[in-house]
Amino acid sequence: MSCELTQSVLHGYVDGELDAARAADFERHLVSCAECVAALEAQEALRSSLQRAGLYERAPLTLRKKVRADLGSPAADQIPITAVSRRPSWAWLAIAATFVLAALIGWRLVEMRGARESAYASAIVDAHLRSLQPGHLEDVVSTDQHTVKPWFDGKLDFAPPVRDFAGDGFPLQGGRLDAVGGRTVAVLVYARRKHIVNVFVWPSSGGDAAPRSGSHLGYQWLDWRKDGMEMCAVSDVAAADLDTLQQLFIN
Repeated sequence: MSCELTQSVLHGYVDGELDAARAADFERHLVSCAECVAALEAQEALRSSLQRAGLYERAPLTLRKKVRADLGSPAADQIPITAVSRRPSWAWLAIAATFVLAALIGWRLVEMRGARESAYASAIVDAHLRSLQPGHLEDVVSTDQHTVKPWFDGKLDFAPPVRDFAGDGFPLQGGRLDAVGGRTVAVLVYARRKHIVNVFVWPSSGGDAAPRSGSHLGYQWLDWRKDGMEMCAVSDVAAADLDTLQQLFIN
């Protein structure tokens, strides 16, 4: 199903035409809408390509002479080539304005990426903290992946990759359903020594992607995409522990 915000809001957001409240609403929407994220990344890539393309092309000397002649300038054959090729002051101003505009666009894109990542980190860590309240961690309690995996059948429109890594120091504890950014997701619960690691799982429309990571409120998170699934591990363990768990999932 196509997201209506891709057409109705995305372009205004990219061009900086939304007010602060609508921009913030759209950034929260990006956390749970892979289609809008993909469309936004495509828009940013297009702008970047245009900026790098160097589309300026000098007019041929014969055309410049003809234009000057049509405008009533001195006879074209009396204008030295050096004079014709010399840029007027307004041209330098236009070039300077182009550089300023490119810098502003680049700053805005960096700002948008930062806002999206901040909203994502906040949503995923909030869900992790909710799960730590008594009675909220697991809907199905089992260390057996063959018990946890079938539990999700019929509750989701996708099958999360349930695996037990007890031999590698990450024993499976169970699973549950949760909501992140308005999206229903699967959560696989693992133990790491005396800590809990939640791994949030949902379908991704993009291809495989290298992991990205960060911290929020003292909790580490690590997100990656593999085989049509996006996964995000969250815990108060060291970042290196999440790196290890991510490698177990992708290998």
